[in-house]
Amino acid sequence: MKRRNFIKAGAVLGIGATIPAFSIHHHLNRQYNVGILGYGDRGSGLHSVLEQMPDKFKVTAICETLDFRIQNARKTRLNSDIKVFKDHKEMAASKHVDIIFIATPLSMHFEHAKTALEAGKHIYLEKAMTHTADDARALMELHKKFPKQTIQVGHQYRYSPLYFKVKDYIKSGYLGKVTQIESRWDRNHNWRRHVPSPELERQVNWRMYDQYSGGLVAELLSHQMDFVHWAFDTVPSTIYGTGGIDNFKDGRETFDNVQVVVRYEEEGIIGNYGATCSNQYEGYIFKIKGSKGTISLLMNDGYFYPEPDHLKELQQVDGVSGATKLDWSDNKSGIKLVTEPLKDGTYYALEDFYSSIEKAVEPNSNVINGGNTAIAVAMANKSLKSGILQKWEG
Repeated sequence: MKRRNFIKAGAVLGIGATIPAFSIHHHLNRQYNVGILGYGDRGSGLHSVLEQMPDKFKVTAICETLDFRIQNARKTRLNSDIKVFKDHKEMAASKHVDIIFIATPLSMHFEHAKTALEAGKHIYLEKAMTHTADDARALMELHKKFPKQTIQVGHQYRYSPLYFKVKDYIKSGYLGKVTQIESRWDRNHNWRRHVPSPELERQVNWRMYDQYSGGLVAELLSHQMDFVHWAFDTVPSTIYGTGGIDNFKDGRETFDNVQVVVRYEEEGIIGNYGATCSNQYEGYIFKIKGSKGTISLLMNDGYFYPEPDHLKELQQVDGVSGATKLDWSDNKSGIKLVTEPLKDGTYYALEDFYSSIEKAVEPNSNVINGGNTAIAVAMANKSLKSGILQKWEG
């Protein structure tokens, strides 16, 4: 995959459309029945978002193997119209389900997606797309046999107005030549979920075990990695990772402290992606550094900081439009990227998912680019465990 050439934009007041085109309401009338596969924190969270879109989606089924989750759901969320399954194949076979939302442990994603495809269902598949690079390639190939069925992968940055704006800044050349990406997602917490009974440890805390999980890279850093793939239309050339179980000596297998360095050779970019479970001071950091400026992002906010030599140029008045090239508002230290309140990124993603199904087009986050990110995550984890530099084999 090659990066698209930068579009050298002229003087504009702001850059690009802040609201992605797919989030503009279209008069599409069908309501789709949804089955949620996996009803833990993420599955129940997806249910909450779906309830905000009743003209598009209706949850008609859930599938969950853990009894305590089913009991909690029945007490708090489920009504008599929602059927409960314990076998994912039975839910996939139901005529009352059009779409399956897969929010199960990472190691199960391929099997569950395969079952849903073969049952004729559309799929929303949580990130990372698959646990292994081989499974990613296999799902890419399998989807070719079911071209009428939509698969969206849960990388929500491809739908956020904030990240669309960042992509526009990059594409329009306002950052100049980007050479460095700095990304962190830190916390000071052991990452454990409460386990009601000891025998359920590996089912509840699957993120701690290599058999089921891609660890911090898959659960957190994959978001920023996927954004870089999207913004620069690229994939890694090489990946090197280092890390360990450096704080929580509690029997876990996935690392609680990681640093991954990615080289994008064609673009001349180095990406630094790190996460720790032992310090929350910086929390979420995502900085994109170019020869003309830096974009600094938080979860739902972001600023553009021009380099000193570039600042004067950006403040000049355009002779054609009479507007400054960028709208500085009252903030002279940086340009705020979005001003309108933002919704949960999943909401924007599901707007596109619905539109993609109705119009029979590929979603913005699909089985190909989602697969490439899953391969990059698997490469990072292979390097973390082996200490060996990994070369891209898409």
